[in-house]
Amino acid sequence: PCLATRHRLPKPEGPASPMCPAGASPASPRRLAMDCLARREHSVEELRRKLAARDFTPEAIDATLAELEQDGLLSDARFAEAFTASRYRQGKGPSRLRAEMQQRGLAGELIAAALETRDWHHAAREARAKKFGPELPTEFKDKARQARFLQYRGFDGEQISHALAGDWEQD
Repeated sequence: PCLATRHRLPKPEGPASPMCPAGASPASPRRLAMDCLARREHSVEELRRKLAARDFTPEAIDATLAELEQDGLLSDARFAEAFTASRYRQGKGPSRLRAEMQQRGLAGELIAAALETRDWHHAAREARAKKFGPELPTEFKDKARQARFLQYRGFDGEQISHALAGDWEQD
């Protein structure tokens, strides 16, 4: 048996949060949403999924999310910017970020706006140098390996070529 699932605790019945365990008075959807937002920014769709997993009614979820947006505590644009900045620092490329943000329910125009604020050629160079060192590859085998790594990270062909070419030193 898998050790990761062997000792997993059962999911508490009904809506509960770490601040309000099962058996105590149930947490409100706003309280649970605020607990999530205290840890990091969330998209509206992420919070909707988390609240739905706690068996809150769709009406209560919609009302809570509308209140949070009105109060300025929940913003897809702010989430997109924070998410992009975080993944950019991790050396992830725009294709991967676009896919991850789509999974989190962000609109295409928010994704495009967040992605256009970054220098992806620079990010590709930095990710390559961090993983493989400052020396550029000379053999085809090494170039292919580094290109696969950058492609996995979400960089496109132009960004990968730029990172492996060495002509960026004149930038």
